[in-house]
Amino acid sequence: MTTTTDTTAALDVLVIGAGQAGLAAGHALRATGLRYELIERQTRIGDSWRQRYDSLTLFTPRSYSHLPGLAFDGPSEGYANRDEMAAYLERYAERFELPIRLGRAIVALEREASAFVAHVDDGSVIAARAVVIATGAFQVPAIPRIAAGLSPDVKQVTPNSYLNPSTVPAGRVLVVGDGATGRQIAVELVKSHAVVLAGGRKRFLAPQRLLGRSLFWWLDHSGLLRAPAEGRIGRRLRERDTIPRRDLRDDRLRKAGIELVPRLTGLAGTTATFEGGQAQEIAAVVWSTGYRDDASWLHIDGAADARGAFIHSHGISPVPGLYFVGRPWQTSMGSALVTGVGRDAEAIVARLAPTLT
Repeated sequence: MTTTTDTTAALDVLVIGAGQAGLAAGHALRATGLRYELIERQTRIGDSWRQRYDSLTLFTPRSYSHLPGLAFDGPSEGYANRDEMAAYLERYAERFELPIRLGRAIVALEREASAFVAHVDDGSVIAARAVVIATGAFQVPAIPRIAAGLSPDVKQVTPNSYLNPSTVPAGRVLVVGDGATGRQIAVELVKSHAVVLAGGRKRFLAPQRLLGRSLFWWLDHSGLLRAPAEGRIGRRLRERDTIPRRDLRDDRLRKAGIELVPRLTGLAGTTATFEGGQAQEIAAVVWSTGYRDDASWLHIDGAADARGAFIHSHGISPVPGLYFVGRPWQTSMGSALVTGVGRDAEAIVARLAPTLT
């Protein structure tokens, strides 16, 4: 990894973000001969993983958790934790000597004539002919409006601010959102707290292994991992929202002592109400309700919609020269996986490179 310190720069391509998506884009750009740079707000590669909750474990085995050109150390069928993932990304940046400016954030991105102008929080300016936004899908936790009804005495955390059970006060904890993260946090919390898990739509929990093989091996070799997002199979896979963890089934959660309740419908003071009228007194809430984009810094007409969500089709913005890598279902189910983001990055670089030569 090389670190740049220029106060001004003129690039062919600016990659915003140096997590797995940004690193994959940087790797794909190496062979193009274009002048490019990655800029990352964290001071160390992998810190976005190190800052997540202590017990986080990937749901994909190591054999499906690597970027192009560098295998993941350790048993291929085992599951890496957050610190292993962070160390892998740091090693990846060093292995391929990617040009990265660390500890700097883009505070505004504008378009002037045929170039993009990025304003950095240190006062420097970067001009680039093309920009790849690789800030990932986990930007700002999406907290529903009903949270406003909670008493200040009820502590509210998200998967970004939750670290371990010691960061949650004693008493009953409501976990809202029964996806993979919500279930994993609930299982950890129930060892020291009374836990209520509020669900939403019905989830399909697939086994981690089938006939001695990882679920992701079957998805890969059957082609389902690469099924187009807009196709019939892709749409159905997206609707099912599969969680590949057998040990997170409803019956196992109940056996562990977690109370499963229907969708949350209201909050008032310290009381949570659920579909059907059931109510519970709570001391804390973990909002595992997904994320939304932060496009407040993107000052370009047509780049984001009225809700602030990035606009793209297969990672290609309607704004000429603007691209994305790392969007969920950007092209397929694999787009959300570390192993699939490389394929998307290569496709984006193959699309943009000819326009700059």
